[in-house]
Amino acid sequence: MGQRRTAGRDGCGGRMRCALRVPAAAVAAAATLAGCGIVGGGSPTERSLDQLSVTSPSFRDQTPLPADYSCAGKVGNPPLRWSGVPQKETRSIALVVDANDEQGAAEVHWVLFNIDPLTTELAQNSVPRGAQQGVTSTGRPGYSAPCRRDETYRFSVYALDKKLDPKRGERLRQTLDDIAQHTIARGRLSATHIE
Repeated sequence: MGQRRTAGRDGCGGRMRCALRVPAAAVAAAATLAGCGIVGGGSPTERSLDQLSVTSPSFRDQTPLPADYSCAGKVGNPPLRWSGVPQKETRSIALVVDANDEQGAAEVHWVLFNIDPLTTELAQNSVPRGAQQGVTSTGRPGYSAPCRRDETYRFSVYALDKKLDPKRGERLRQTLDDIAQHTIARGRLSATHIE
């Protein structure tokens, strides 16, 4: 399996007050991610995907997101842990944090990719060494802390069969499409609303 690595502390907590809402069509390419953290359903391939286990020491699945990790807080991203990565096939890990409202508008709060495949956790308010941050619905990279109290926020982790081109992170739709095309395993942790 290799040694376990923990994310480095780069202090990426670039908080923005409220992300722009984008129509679901703007992230339609991500529909192939099977509703596992991004708008839509379906499967990126004809084969079934392995499942990852995603947890956090700060909240459990289907419970509220602590306010510290929202735009009302000052902490940045919550800590996350994952397991079940197929080590032989995985070349990188990606993370997407998103929500979508009743009108079908998607809001992407964070896109992190090219995480070392041996990494198994992400520390609070950090970016793993060597990882890249893609743009969010704000049009800027970094963790855009959630603001809307009553939405469900999804923290999705994807095992990919390749590293992504860093320049592809400049366009949200393209980054999500690249993640969808190269996903071999996935898992998610959902927060039902903000505390």
